[in-house]
Amino acid sequence: MSLTVWLLLVALCASGGYGEEEKEAPRSGHVSVVIVGGTGDLARKYLWQGFFQLYVDQVSGGNTFSFYGAGLSPAEKATPVLFEILKAVTCSKDVSQDRCAILKDQFLRLSQYRQLKTLEDYQELAKHIEQQLQQEGMTEAGRLFYLSVPAFAYAGAAEKINSSCRPTGGPWLRVVLEKPFGHDYRSAQVLATELLSALKDEEMYRIDHYLGKQVVSKILPFRIENRKFLDPIWNRHHIERIEIVLKETLDVKGRIAFYDEYGVIRDVLQNHLTEVMTLLTMELPVNVSNSGEVLRNKLEVLHSMLPLGKNQAVIGQYQTYKTEVQQELNKTKEHVTLTPTFAAVLAHIDKAQYEDVPVLLISGKMLDERVGYARVVFKNDVFCLQSQNDDHCKPKQIVFYFGHGCLKYPAVLVSKNLFKPLIVGEWKEVTEHKDISVLGLQISDYYIQTPTTEKEAYTELISHIFAGQKNNFISTENLLASWEVWTPLLSSLKGSFPRIYPGGADNGGMLDVHLRGKEIHYNSEVVIISPDQTGGTSASNFQVMQGKFRSAEMVSAWTEELVERLAADMQEAAEKAVQENGVFHLALSGGSSPLALFHRLVLHHFSFPWRDTHIWMVDERCVPPTEMESNFYNMHKHLLHYVKIPYYNIHPMPVQLNQRLCVEEDGGAQLYEKEIKKLVNGSSFHFVLLGVGYDGHTASLFPGGKLNELGEGLVALTESPVKPHQRMSLTFSAINRARSIAVLVMGKGKHELVTQLSRVQENLEKYPVTGVKPANGRLVWYIDYDALLG
Repeated sequence: MSLTVWLLLVALCASGGYGEEEKEAPRSGHVSVVIVGGTGDLARKYLWQGFFQLYVDQVSGGNTFSFYGAGLSPAEKATPVLFEILKAVTCSKDVSQDRCAILKDQFLRLSQYRQLKTLEDYQELAKHIEQQLQQEGMTEAGRLFYLSVPAFAYAGAAEKINSSCRPTGGPWLRVVLEKPFGHDYRSAQVLATELLSALKDEEMYRIDHYLGKQVVSKILPFRIENRKFLDPIWNRHHIERIEIVLKETLDVKGRIAFYDEYGVIRDVLQNHLTEVMTLLTMELPVNVSNSGEVLRNKLEVLHSMLPLGKNQAVIGQYQTYKTEVQQELNKTKEHVTLTPTFAAVLAHIDKAQYEDVPVLLISGKMLDERVGYARVVFKNDVFCLQSQNDDHCKPKQIVFYFGHGCLKYPAVLVSKNLFKPLIVGEWKEVTEHKDISVLGLQISDYYIQTPTTEKEAYTELISHIFAGQKNNFISTENLLASWEVWTPLLSSLKGSFPRIYPGGADNGGMLDVHLRGKEIHYNSEVVIISPDQTGGTSASNFQVMQGKFRSAEMVSAWTEELVERLAADMQEAAEKAVQENGVFHLALSGGSSPLALFHRLVLHHFSFPWRDTHIWMVDERCVPPTEMESNFYNMHKHLLHYVKIPYYNIHPMPVQLNQRLCVEEDGGAQLYEKEIKKLVNGSSFHFVLLGVGYDGHTASLFPGGKLNELGEGLVALTESPVKPHQRMSLTFSAINRARSIAVLVMGKGKHELVTQLSRVQENLEKYPVTGVKPANGRLVWYIDYDALLG
């Protein structure tokens, strides 16, 4: 076939935008680079620097360039902005200062701004390119469009490029797309269909910048270079687990409009971490440079993944995220957002090689450090009784360290008790070590290799795009396969409450996870809510929910529904006690929290067995019972006055004896304890209702009150930090003997306390309520949404 006929066939295929995939021969000539969104944040931070580096690398390689920053703004407004960005590009260290100045000047001369808003704008751009080629007698090599714009604009831009800016003849067309590529499988499918109506799949370069990181792009070559060592151990018999982790310390301020719609799973796990997983677990290609083979092997991994559901994930949300959403999206304080800012997902690959090998994908915002890594942990069947520092006793692992963290630089680390890896290509061994530890091993316990020259991810990917290398980009088929994996999980998590965490080092162990077979759970039971139904994020759509708080049962709802549930539970306990024992002993706390409950009991619980109920007091202020500050006064005013209970079944605390208040010599505490022991079987109340104060006190047991010194007595005189200072209270010895204990927590003012209580262990001195631990009874926390969610 003659060259003329071959070029004609290529032109016919290119002009139509469809047809079979062609294998493009390298072509020198003029390249037009168009960055749509050329004055945006991504272009400012990474893209122009990347294209300047491309120009520096290619300036003597037979290609010429024109660079266009494009956008919706008119040229007179955007041109000064663009050139301020261009002036900030820098040369690598190996370029002299004088040469760098010349290259920058050339780069600026080759660059201009174009408004690309309408079809006519695209037609004018194409006309300008054609005229430039004719006037300067240049042969065209290709056109590169980088769409640094929101995903909703992709289809329209692609159609305009196809109809107006597609080169004719032999030049190539490459269109670069930034994530997100859809919101779920269906939206990704719709977007892919729209794009494929204008562009061939081989013309599209879907960017995942993680694939441009040097360590990530080293994973496959490393596995191939060291397969003599790895092939025998890269399987379920030797691999204990695989971890792929991206931790970030920053919040998402300024990105809320995007982030609240997508969340951490769509933003990081579905793309970055999934791509790393496929590189670690795919079958090794015969030729790592063969993009078709690499993408097919990745696709095989995605098709082999076991389904992901609710039991394969835990989610969290940093504490201030809700406020940030309310501020940036102009939402009311009642607005609730369930978008996760942290997620840990447990995946499994249904292949004999990786059977039962857990693959953990974890990412989050506002964590304790900024670091990214993939770790392959190998089984160690050696038990070291004494020589813990021997190499064979230490963890066996390979770490692909993406950067940041304590190490600060990208590296591949292999524990010395595995093997010494080969050093191939533009990589070097690190022999000088800092006194630091990386993932459980001292840095000196690793063989370490790092790139000889660190390169920015976008710069690397731009060079691959120019070269037409596609193995570091996402094909349509692989994209849809990934969404097929992740969409069912996202659907199962819809309406689930994320665990609230404070952020940074204060997270402590709140986000630690443990694995149970093929399920993942939080390691500690803090606030875990499993809604029966939600149906949305408005207040009216939340039902009463069951969950766990401080390893005990929790019920949560809006205040009215919560009080209704507590009253119903109390009546159920009363009826059961009367049926079994003929009597119900109920101890009620003071303060404002129980008042709503009292009203509910009076107005709606006419069948409550008051005649067989004995009312006891959890605590009392040392004031006369006729004063408004008295707990008994308020209990009588709001409850006892309205129900038919025998007066001899009411047991106020004897705080006033011998015409004086709470004098120890009068023995009021001993009298009340004696009465309890006489009437209450085993001094075990059937039901105790407690509140909790802003300072963490419960009953009249206050922080710093030397509560451990109260001993085994059931009743004690205590001191309050606020007036009236003197109190009488049941002790933990009495409270924890109860058969049922309810702790009622209500109001936004308690949200900070609830968050703190969800993280601390028992600490009587600081948070006395942590001492509520029934010996043989049941503890239930009743927390309204204001207190739980803030």
